[in-house]
Amino acid sequence: MKKLIVNVGNVTIGQGGIVVVQTMCNTPTTDIEASFRQCVELSNAGAQIIRLTTQGLKEVSALKVIKEKLRAQGILTPLVADVHFSYEVAHEAAKIADKVRINPGNFAKEHDVAVREFARLTDICKEHSTAVRIGVNHGSLGNRIVEKYGNTPSGMKEAAMEWIKMAEDNNFDQIIISLKASNTIVMTEAYSLLYDEMLKNGVIYPLHLGVTEAGNGDEGRIKSAVGLSALLSKGIGDTIRVSLTESPLNEIPAADFIAKFFKKSDRYIAVSEKIKNGDLNFQYNTATWDDFILEATCEIGPHLLEKRLDDFSIDALVAGQAVSAKLVDNFKDNLMQAARRRFSKPEFIACPGCGRTLFNLESVFNEVKRRTAHLKGYNIAVMGCIVNGPGEMADADYGYVGEGRGKVSIYRGKTPVFRSVPESDAIDILLELIESDAHNRVSPPQNG
Repeated sequence: MKKLIVNVGNVTIGQGGIVVVQTMCNTPTTDIEASFRQCVELSNAGAQIIRLTTQGLKEVSALKVIKEKLRAQGILTPLVADVHFSYEVAHEAAKIADKVRINPGNFAKEHDVAVREFARLTDICKEHSTAVRIGVNHGSLGNRIVEKYGNTPSGMKEAAMEWIKMAEDNNFDQIIISLKASNTIVMTEAYSLLYDEMLKNGVIYPLHLGVTEAGNGDEGRIKSAVGLSALLSKGIGDTIRVSLTESPLNEIPAADFIAKFFKKSDRYIAVSEKIKNGDLNFQYNTATWDDFILEATCEIGPHLLEKRLDDFSIDALVAGQAVSAKLVDNFKDNLMQAARRRFSKPEFIACPGCGRTLFNLESVFNEVKRRTAHLKGYNIAVMGCIVNGPGEMADADYGYVGEGRGKVSIYRGKTPVFRSVPESDAIDILLELIESDAHNRVSPPQNG
């Protein structure tokens, strides 16, 4: 078996046991000063790779200046260009960025064009020592793959293998693969299928892990940790991002904790033996609340997700104080839902926001959560823009999607019901649509 390593600037991905932590700016890339300052903050906080939205040629030009300013300050953190819907932009970004992220589902409309232009991209990457992330996302696989395999983990795996073969045909091996989904079962199954296929073929490419659109707060951290830990515990995964609808600075400590947890494999093995022997009680003594929820999720989450465990009890001390039964029960509810074993509240899908987002995503998301908290069994999405909107909220019953400055689209499933809604009215209209559908028995929740 050949395990490949990929160089992204001065960072090597694919070295066994070393999990690289990355994040993404939420500033407009064309705001060079704001993006530069955020890159400095993220690098100082421990981000090993930083991604920026690069949706057009003006963003490519801005990225060049940002990179030059960072290097002039002695900051060598690799930069990734996040490109959607334009292979021309990907070609230009590959001359600047240390890595280019493309989405096979929207790289080009026709497959023959995608094959031709991806070959051109790999030629540029060879010339400039640029890596590529082939970023497959559940819900945006492209019609050709969906018609053949469905919008399924198997379809995600097949899409990835197709583009791996395209890279190999071009003698290009500096590729990293991701198969992200907001559903932890879909996400872990897709990665596992791909890993097994690569094992069978004898070549393992580095994998970038993430639960996309995980949300915020405890729920976002727990949901991310469930999916990531289920794979890292098996030795699958080389670089991770915890996507939170918060400041990207908050993603780094959570991702760093998860990455380091599986260096302490003896602890996870001991817990696995404990569960195998029928002991369902766990004790924790941590310095912070976040340490508690992440440690407990990394230990217990994979067993719940894979149905080796049905229930558990917890005794916990945080900063020397006993955690109340109410807080423990709330944590259990969040963990059970993240592992998709028991649903006690709405399921929320929310992107972390980036330079494409034209409204205050975090505050809107928190208000949507507050006003829909009673809708147990519903799956509700809040998405910053059309890129992460209709496709990547594939599991949502309803969606709030940024359309432009001050305007929002309201979706039922993948269908826009209201377009160009003023932001000030959008949450009201979302609630009215849900209530009207419930009254008329339209579009029942998908994940109830």
